[in-house]
Amino acid sequence: MPKISNKGLELPQSAIRKLVPFADAAKERGTHVYHLNIGQPDIETPKGALNALANTEIGVLEYSHSAGILSYRKKLCEYYHRHGIELTPNQILVTTGGSEALQMAFTVCLNPGDEIIIPEPYYTNYNTFACLCDAKIVTIPSDIRSGFALPPIEDFEKAITPRTKAIMICNPNNPTGYLYTKEELLKVAGLVKKYDLYLFADEVYREFCYDGHNHFSVMQLEELERNVILFDSVSKRYSACGARVGCLVTRNAEVYTHAMRLAQARLSPPSFGQIFAEAAIDTPQEYFDKVAAEYVARRNVVVEGINKIPGCFCPMPKGAFYTVIDLPVDDSDKFCQWLLTDFSYNNATVMLAPATGFYADPERGRHQARITYCICIEDLKAAIKCLDEALKVYPGRIA
Repeated sequence: MPKISNKGLELPQSAIRKLVPFADAAKERGTHVYHLNIGQPDIETPKGALNALANTEIGVLEYSHSAGILSYRKKLCEYYHRHGIELTPNQILVTTGGSEALQMAFTVCLNPGDEIIIPEPYYTNYNTFACLCDAKIVTIPSDIRSGFALPPIEDFEKAITPRTKAIMICNPNNPTGYLYTKEELLKVAGLVKKYDLYLFADEVYREFCYDGHNHFSVMQLEELERNVILFDSVSKRYSACGARVGCLVTRNAEVYTHAMRLAQARLSPPSFGQIFAEAAIDTPQEYFDKVAAEYVARRNVVVEGINKIPGCFCPMPKGAFYTVIDLPVDDSDKFCQWLLTDFSYNNATVMLAPATGFYADPERGRHQARITYCICIEDLKAAIKCLDEALKVYPGRIA
């Protein structure tokens, strides 16, 4: 039998989806599963964008331009202008989700053995894209007790080696929900400029900042036009994960030119998704205000509920719709699987993402899990009750 390639064998599993077979089996047994493992909002997708898609008359479903439909890229320039970012359509490359934007940037910017410095915990799927181009992720630990604030900038500088090629920031952060401040980003920018590094920035949760805090984009940093590469997506902004439309944004013409070669090789991004996304840019601010208020209410239920469970700790996230929690368990991988295979409460259980997959060293996440608050408040309360009851009987509970 032919063998799988070395690259195929090296690819890591997703911490977010690796337990899906156990969740599917639980559902087959008739157990209701509360999904706190995945960032799939139940928020209604903007009707205006859905109607625009439904009412589009298409005679031939053609390829779009490899960089994306020009009218959409022009509309994106208007969107970014509203956020204090000035761009031209030729600085935006539309991609099949934010994931493709990441893969393109890693491929054209990193050589085998190059290093990317990332605060941890970090989004688990960055591992896959780094693996595909044989790059190495170097992590700087942040602390749950500080809400996962940016680690001291001196720790970043100590980690810089001749192989360091980039620093990466996710803001607001997935998985922690931390919102990096302008002051923190200016410190990172200083290092990027000093060592002439790329600054990769995942800003797909830009709209979701809470408690009066504002988002500051890396695209607003001065004197780093050739260093910054932004990754964006419509998935969470408009509760449209199935649209599979993102973009790579950069003022570095050389990066853009070489990323375009990959874009041309895959021909074009999804046409239906682009039609939807272009219309979605006209979504009124009232929609986002309502959604943000709903997420704040959900966040507060989660933080209060988790912190009432003996042995658990949940920091207060400032953005996105995730948080990482401490659990009094021997092994979060075992516990999260056990929830799906051996536990139910009122014929229901909860699915979490073990945090081992969000750390370079799995041991750092051995007693933690990422949870999302993408489901309604009633379900969140029921899920937290399930978790509370589970921890009372889990055989691997620790003090």
